[in-house]
Order: sequence, then C-alpha cells, then structure tokens
Amino acid sequence: MRLNKVLLLGSALSIILTPALANAATVTGIQVLGSERVEPTTVLTYLSLKRGDEITQEALDEALKSLFATGLFADVQVSATNGVVTVHITENPIINEVAFEGNKELEDDKLQGEIQARPRQVFTRASVQNDVARLYDVYQRNGRFSADIQPKIIKLDQNRVNLVFEITEGPLTEIESIRFIGNHRYDDDTLRSVVASKEAHWYNILSSNDRFDEDRLAYDQELLRQFYLKEGYADFRIISASSELSQDKTKFFVTMQVEEGNRYKVADVRINSQIRNLDPTKLLPDIALRKGDWYNANKIKTSIDKVTKTLGDMQYAFVNVVPDVNRNKDAGTIDLVFNINETPRVYVERINIDGNVRTLDKVIRRQVELVEGDPFNRSLLAKSEQEIKDLGYFSKVNVKTLPGSTPDKTVIDVNVEEQSTGEVSLGAGFSTADGPLADFHIREKNLLGKGQDLGFSATVAGARTEFDISFTEPYFLDRDLAAGFDLFHTTKDQQDESSFDQKRTGGSLRMGYPLSENLRQTWKYRIEANEIDNVDANASRYVKDQEGSRMTSAVSQRLDYVDVDSKLYPTDGYSAWLETEVAGLGGDAEYLLGKIGGGYYYPVADGWVLSTVAETGIVASYGDTDVKINERFFLGGTNLRGFEKAGVGPRDLATDDSLGGNQFYRGTVELKFPVGLPDDMGVAGHAFTDIGSLWGIDDATTASLVDKSSLRMSAGLGLSWRSPMGPVRIDLAKPILKEDFDVDQIFRFSFGTQF
Repeated sequence: MRLNKVLLLGSALSIILTPALANAATVTGIQVLGSERVEPTTVLTYLSLKRGDEITQEALDEALKSLFATGLFADVQVSATNGVVTVHITENPIINEVAFEGNKELEDDKLQGEIQARPRQVFTRASVQNDVARLYDVYQRNGRFSADIQPKIIKLDQNRVNLVFEITEGPLTEIESIRFIGNHRYDDDTLRSVVASKEAHWYNILSSNDRFDEDRLAYDQELLRQFYLKEGYADFRIISASSELSQDKTKFFVTMQVEEGNRYKVADVRINSQIRNLDPTKLLPDIALRKGDWYNANKIKTSIDKVTKTLGDMQYAFVNVVPDVNRNKDAGTIDLVFNINETPRVYVERINIDGNVRTLDKVIRRQVELVEGDPFNRSLLAKSEQEIKDLGYFSKVNVKTLPGSTPDKTVIDVNVEEQSTGEVSLGAGFSTADGPLADFHIREKNLLGKGQDLGFSATVAGARTEFDISFTEPYFLDRDLAAGFDLFHTTKDQQDESSFDQKRTGGSLRMGYPLSENLRQTWKYRIEANEIDNVDANASRYVKDQEGSRMTSAVSQRLDYVDVDSKLYPTDGYSAWLETEVAGLGGDAEYLLGKIGGGYYYPVADGWVLSTVAETGIVASYGDTDVKINERFFLGGTNLRGFEKAGVGPRDLATDDSLGGNQFYRGTVELKFPVGLPDDMGVAGHAFTDIGSLWGIDDATTASLVDKSSLRMSAGLGLSWRSPMGPVRIDLAKPILKEDFDVDQIFRFSFGTQF
C-alpha cells in the first residue's frame, strides 16, 4: 500500500515538472538597442549572460544589475523572447562643462579641486549628489554653514550636458557664545581663555578661531583637560560638548558640561629603579614635583623628560619611565612613583641618513654630535636634531633610535624630507628713518646640495639704496669653519642730518668658527671706497673739509655669545658681543674701533618679558689724519628713542649739522606686556626707558661746535603687531634728560612686509 502511494506521488511530480523543463530555454542570441557612444560589444562585456546560458528570471535580473553598476546608463531594460535576449539601454549624458555661479569667497579652482565631476566624464546623479555634499563640507570648514548649493543641468545636443553649481554662500557662521556647566573653581571667562575656539568679537577679524569647527571643538576638550590636570584636578572629566546652530544658520552656541572633581596635593614622591648600581636619589632633582605641591600633570611629563634625558646622558638609550599615580580621595592626596625599567648602557653602532635626495649626506651628518662608537647621549641626540632643523633645508626632520645588533648597541636613524631652499621676495614698507622703501631679494641656502649660501639683495628707499651679493661656505675645508665674501654698493642721503650724501662701494672676506657651544668668533677683512659728495654750500666746515673720496682697508673680529630661547623673539636668556676693528692696512683710513654690548631677557609672567640691552664703543685715530665723519658713531632714532636719527651728539650750531662722535654708550630697559587681546593676534605693549650719550670729535676748534658727554634719557610706550603683512611698531617717547641742541622725535613708526 505504501509503495503504491510513492509511485502515485512520483507520477504526479513528473506530470507537474515535465512542462516546465520542456519550456526552459537557453540564450541563442543577444541584441543591444539604444547605444550611441558605447559600442554594443562593450555592453556585451558588462553583461553576465552569454550564448548557451539558461534563461531564468534570476539571470535576467543579474544582467540588469551588472549594466546599472557601470554608471554608463540612465535606464536599462532586459527581456528574452524565444531564446533571444534584448538589451535596451539609455546612455547617461557626457559632461561638457562644469561651472560655478554665485561663489565669491571661494575661487572656482578651489571648488573644482574638491569635486569629482570633470568635463568629458559620464554624468550620474549619484556622483553629483556626492559632489554637492563635498561642497557643503568645504563651505562648512570655511565657516559658512548657511551656504546653499543647487546643481543645475543644462541639456545640449549629442546627449551632452553642462553641470552648473548655483551657490549662495551666505554669511560667516560665527560662534556667538561659549558656555560651561559644572565649573565651580574657574569662571567661564577663565575657561574661554583656555580653549582655542573664541567668541565672535571685532578684534578677531584676522583670526578664524571664532568660526565653528568640529575638529577644533575636540581640541578644545583636550585643552580643558590639560588645564585642569595642570591645576591639580586629577579626576576632571568632560561630560558632554555640544554645539547648537541657530535657525538662520548664522550663529553657533557651544556648551561644555564638565565635572571638576577634587583638587589633589602631592603626599609622596619616590623613584623605583630596576637599573643595577643606580642610586635613584641622584634623579630626584629632575622631579619637578615635591611633597606638598599641588598635583600637576604637566610637571609629571616634564619630570619624565628630564629623568629620561639624564639617563640618556648616562648611556641608557632605551630607558622607560612610567609614573604611577595613586589617589587618596578621602585625604585629597596623591602618591607619585616613577618606575624605571632596567636597561644596559648603550653605544652608537651606526648612523643612517634617509630621505635626502638633493642634499649630500655629509651636510646632514656633520650636524650630528655623535659618531659611530660613541657612548649614547640623549642630550647630544636632541641637539643634533635641532641643528639639522636649523639648517632650514628640510620640512620634516625625525631622529630616532633603533635597537642595534646587540643589546648594548643602538642605531641612530635620521629621516628628513627636503623642501625648497630657494627664496625670491619682493618687499615694501615705510619707516620714519628711511621713508618709503622697496626691496628685492633672491637667495639659495643649499646651493648644489652642499649647504652653501648664495644671495643677492637690493633695497631702494627714500633716504638710501643698497645692493649686496654674499656667498657663504658653512663648512670650509670640511671643518666647522664658515667662510664667505660680500660685495656691496650703498648710497645714503644725509642731507637732513649732516648736509651731505654718502656712497660706499666695496667688499669683504669673512671667516667664523665656534669657540664653544654658545660662543662664536668671526674675522673679516673689508675694503671699500667711501665718497662724501653733494655737500651743501652752507654746510659745516667739518663736513666741507671731508668732501671727496677715500679708501678704507680694515680687519675686524667679533665675538658673539648667544644663549636665548628664540633668535627672532627672545623671551629668556642672554647674549653678549665684542667687536674690534683696525683700519690702515693700506688705504687712507687709520683708526681703531671697539664695541662691547649685551642683552638679557627674563620672563616675568605669562606674556610679560623684561629685557635690557647695553652697548658702548670708541673709535680713535692712530695716524696723521683725524677720524672722518663716515667712521664715527651716530646716536638717535632706533638706538635712542625720543631723539631723531643722529639727533644726539656733537653738532655745529651755525649750520645745525650733526657730526657724529668718537665715543658713545647706550642702554635700554623694556617691559613687554599683553594688551588684553588674544595671543594669536600678535599684539603686545611696551614700556621702555632709553639712556645714552655720544661725544668726542677731533679738531674741535670752531666756536659754534657743541660737544657734551652728558647723559640723555627718554621714556615711552610702544605698541607692536606681528601682522600677516609683516612687523609693525609704533613708539611714543619723551626725552627726560637732554641738551638744548639735541633734536627730539616723539613719534616713531616702522612697517615692513614681504610677499
């Protein structure tokens, strides 16, 4: 009975399936309809069907998906009749031109570089949508969240289109307010000064920090965290940071919710060293925190750096210093333990130089203070990295240590990324000393990859013109010996001060070398033709007597000691110099000259720097001729504010000509201070006092000549701005001590730029 049921079921299935199998068909042919640019053979290569394949609905659907995936077609239809598959396509148009309309703040080139659409590419709606999203992102990064972008399609013949992005840029979307929730120890104003984002104010016109930026908001949270950890709040955390855009999309409201936690004091500081025969107490001076101090995460990092540096100087190259911070919340204290892992003493096995294509290996290697076989020294390694950076040849310098062939050896790997070392600049500016000025400068700092420096400069100003050519070989004879030469031609208008014009043409040979890490000596031989001409008919007889040409042949030396944190804008450290010169090795001039001076910079507080500068000098003739006017010192203007250039010193009252002097001294005490504007604006105030005197002139026999060595003093206020166009400085100074014949100058202004 059961067997009969099975036979009956099998018969029924065969009756049902046989017609279906009988109607199943295979592909006997494929035809493509609607193709214009795309060849039918190309369509067939994208098709997943071929002759002999079985025709099913799944196969037809797969063919449809394959053709749509190419992005070449706006519409595709696939059908099958009697074994013949028909593919009917409607091709996507080709982009003829991409244009932008309404954009003023962002140029076409910038926008074009951000999108994918290009002429002669296939147009698809998906790609245009992606481009629109990208353009929105660009405008938001530039602070314009209210921008509106509408893509427009202009149809042309031959299935081509012009793609136009119609843009309404809208106003800048600025940060209206930055608020904090949960802060009890520090008010909102204090925390706003910590974060990088700023509220929109009129004085932020040169800064973009008042524009909302998601990345900057994340950075702000890190700045807040670092600030609180520095102040002892070890449990500080940010609960949330949100930004709300106004309905008109012109303002952002930023809110940060914080939890300050408790403030901790340091209860104990210990060093746990695993290095054999190392006394941990010798490292305690490197720890910046002491028992009873408020906890400070920055000082912990500083301590780790100092301990690592000290151990590195002791040849422990791969030492690892890990701090343990143990909190006692009930007592409000923290125990600090600095754990030092064991490591052997290390020697330099090899120094690798990588990444330099143009610069010779030896130019980089000679800046490295270590050589193969030396005991490893982390301080010298850090100094080497800084000296390579100071060359100015590389955009990136990365010096790292790698394990050597044995545990007591290390490999120093120096990787650099070269940058352009050629400079071409045009400049324009104005100063009260020289009037309007323009300059041209061209320089190659790494000539032929050898580190040589070749430059030419020209300056044309209302009161002077200068032309200079200079060349320097920094490692002459493969030694730390800087040798070079200079050629110059200068004209100077001294009519207002001394009723004459001056021309100088000549050259010099120089050589400099280090005497120690911070002390450097430079020797120079100079020969020049000096001409005093165009002397006013009513000039002083001291000027008329020196009209004409003379030759100067002189040898000089200069000692410079520099130990400051920045050569451009020093805030800490000091410098000193000693310069001597003797003329008379040929030529007409016979004199001895000496100058000595120094400067000191002390950071009084954050943004407050007290500086002092002092200098004195003397020049004297040792031959039959007197010291000439072009060889004397002049005082006033830049080096003694409150007085005009050459406004102090010997003067012929009959003609009011300044004659210069053989001896001088000057000094400055200045306090630089913030003026309440954001630091990134680069604006600072200055309060200063200048002192000085200039006296001494040979052949002082004329009754109208006045020559007094009395002290002159001035005091004043100044304002400086490191503007995007160059440094700007305004000084207002009032003489306090002066002589009746001195010439005052209350206001001084200087401005310069390069572009």
